[in-house]
Amino acid sequence: MGEFSNIKNQALTERVEERLLRYILEENLPIGAKLPNEYELANLFDVGRSTIREAVKLLVSRGVLRVKHGSGTYVLSTTPLRADPLGLKAIEDKMQLALDLTDVRMMLEPNIAEMAARNRTEEEARTLVEYCDAVRSKIAAGEDYLAADVAFHSHIAKCSHNMVVEPLVPIIDAAVVLIANITRKALLKDTIETHEQIVNAILERDTMGARAAMSIHLALNRNVIKQEYKKNREEQTQED
Repeated sequence: MGEFSNIKNQALTERVEERLLRYILEENLPIGAKLPNEYELANLFDVGRSTIREAVKLLVSRGVLRVKHGSGTYVLSTTPLRADPLGLKAIEDKMQLALDLTDVRMMLEPNIAEMAARNRTEEEARTLVEYCDAVRSKIAAGEDYLAADVAFHSHIAKCSHNMVVEPLVPIIDAAVVLIANITRKALLKDTIETHEQIVNAILERDTMGARAAMSIHLALNRNVIKQEYKKNREEQTQED
């Protein structure tokens, strides 16, 4: 019953995502325009605020919206990227997928963090601190920090100033969302600490420190996923 409920919630979120995208296009909202707040959108689409939050996350991952902590949600592009460029939604074994995505992240993100430490601007550095603070604040308040986590990693990619890295952001975002759903309860304290280590290294333009801090952050995630992977396999074996 719980799994069926999750499917229904996912379908509703995807419908609201498309309605929100149509709203942006039909209202001719320009790039940089600020969206109505969460309450107004929930009333407009007659859904709960949590559904709006999830729909916004999807449009963030597609490059349509950008969430600025303490400011609001803004239009980033009116030409959305394909939501699932690698066809990952069709993969049934989500635990194996999470493990494989983490391995890909470990190939990419330490190098991206190193480039960010070398190339970031002062304004980008200040924004990165804001995203880091947003993750910490939401964890401390017991709130869902996933959107802030996605924004944090996406902004590091932006700070790299590499034109090939930026199109990879939606793929990295997909990994962050999937992995966070598995690891978030186990790694709250570690997430705060390793995010701060990454930020400090980038602020200090410590390229090797940024690479190392990101590697540690991802290794902690991978360890938890590996444990869950083994547990999942053992349970399947017992059922068979």
